[in-house]
Amino acid sequence: MANESRPCPCDIGDRFDYGGRGQEVQVEHIRAYVSKPSATTDKAVIVIHDIFGWQLSNTRYVADMLTANGYIAICPDFFVGQEGWKPSNDFSSFDAWLKTRDASKIDKEVDVVLKYLKEQCGAKKIGVIGFCWGGAAVQHLMLKNPHLKAGVSVYGVIRFFDGGSSLLHPTFFIFAEKDDYVPLEQVTLLEQKLKQNCKVDYEVKIYPGQTHGFVHRKREDINPQDKPYIEEARKDMINWLNKYL
Repeated sequence: MANESRPCPCDIGDRFDYGGRGQEVQVEHIRAYVSKPSATTDKAVIVIHDIFGWQLSNTRYVADMLTANGYIAICPDFFVGQEGWKPSNDFSSFDAWLKTRDASKIDKEVDVVLKYLKEQCGAKKIGVIGFCWGGAAVQHLMLKNPHLKAGVSVYGVIRFFDGGSSLLHPTFFIFAEKDDYVPLEQVTLLEQKLKQNCKVDYEVKIYPGQTHGFVHRKREDINPQDKPYIEEARKDMINWLNKYL
């Protein structure tokens, strides 16, 4: 099997046994998972899933984590009905699969979600976070969308977006030191471009010893050496949103 000799690098980690505290809703042509805090708020975060799709329990866990910190969180199906990647899939088909799911072609869906958050949820300050494929989508949105206030790109695949560095909004970039899918030389080049061209606040942070997926694909208790960095990255993510939303 091709995916035994060359597994998808995003398969690293665990699928959390987690049900979620939110609910699934229909937002025009998009299905979405929505989680709301008990107290009224005008702050919301769009959570962009990785290649495994909007129903992955890990992503809903993060959405609920945001809600526990006072945010309305919504994780829409940015594949719009197409299946997410499955670990059992043959990785030799990955590139062909990916061509039908472009992280820079989500603007229509984002506009629909923004309208829903503003009109149905009372949100006025909206940020975005994303993981892997979703991290690349965050990079795209921070370059293009004027209606978002801040973004967090978590091991966003740099080669998936156009390499632009003139960000419109404060953006926090989380990377793993030992990420086989996002090489550190690409991260270094991104930093150089941001330093030259970016006019808004940004931060690029590399977490020692970590691998792709560590923020949402590893349990906190999976390894004593990893736990501090998993918790630190999640805290950094929340702090960035708190600062700019």
